Amino acid sequence: MKRLLASGILIACALFAGSTNAESLKFGNLWLTADGGFTPRTLPQNSYVPIGFKGYINTKSVDGNLPPALERAVVEFDRDGRLSTQGLPACDPSLLEEATPQEARERCPRAIVGTGHVGALIATESGTPIYASSQLTIFNGPRQEGHPTAVLHARTTVPGTQNFVITVPIERRSGAFRYRVTVEIPPIAAGRGSLTHLDVEIGRRYRFDGSKRSYISARCRHHVLSTYGRFTFAEETFLAGSVEKACTPR
Repeated sequence: MKRLLASGILIACALFAGSTNAESLKFGNLWLTADGGFTPRTLPQNSYVPIGFKGYINTKSVDGNLPPALERAVVEFDRDGRLSTQGLPACDPSLLEEATPQEARERCPRAIVGTGHVGALIATESGTPIYASSQLTIFNGPRQEGHPTAVLHARTTVPGTQNFVITVPIERRSGAFRYRVTVEIPPIAAGRGSLTHLDVEIGRRYRFDGSKRSYISARCRHHVLSTYGRFTFAEETFLAGSVEKACTPR
C-alpha cells in the first residue's frame, strides 16, 4: 500500500508539472514540489533542432525531520528527443575525485553539458538537521559498452568534506522512450543525509567537423514530449510516473 500510494503522488505531480507554475503535493509526512520544461516550445515535425532544458525537484518532510533518502533515479526520455555526443570531449571521472566545483569545471571545461545545484538535509546528534549544498556540474563522460555516459560532480563541506563523482549510463532503447538514464545516489554523510533539492539546466551547443551540433535536440510529431521517471527511496518507498510537456509543431 505504501508503494502504491507513493506512486500516485508522482503521477499527480507530473500532471501538475505540465502547467505554467510548479505545483506542490503532500502525502503523509512527505511534501514534493516539481517543475521543468524546455525551450523553444515550437519545433519541426520531422527534423531535430537544439533545445535547452531546465527543471527542479524539492522534497521535504512536513514535521521538519529528514525525508527518506533518495537511492536511485531512473528516467526515460521521449523518442522525439535526441542526444548527440559525437565530437564532444569527454571528462575522465578520475580527474574530479578530489576537485572542488570550480576545479572540476576548470579541468574539463569543454565537456560541460549542464549545471545546477543540489542540497541535502543531514541528521545531527542534537536532533536538528543541518543543510548542505553544492554546485552541480554535468560532464559528457567516457562511453561504456557503446553507450554515452554523463558524469555528475558535487562537493559538500558540511558537516565534513565529501566529493560526489557519479558516472551515469545513458542507454539507448527501442520503444516509446529512446534513452534510459540511471543514477545511483551514494550515501550522504555516511547515511545520515537525504537529498532535498536538485535543479539542473542542460544544453550545450558545439561544432564538430565543420557542423553545428547540440547535446540535446528535439522534434514535435505528437504535440507533446514525454518523460517517465521512477525514484526509489529508503524505507521501501518509490515514486513513479510520466510527465508530458506540450510542444507546437511547425
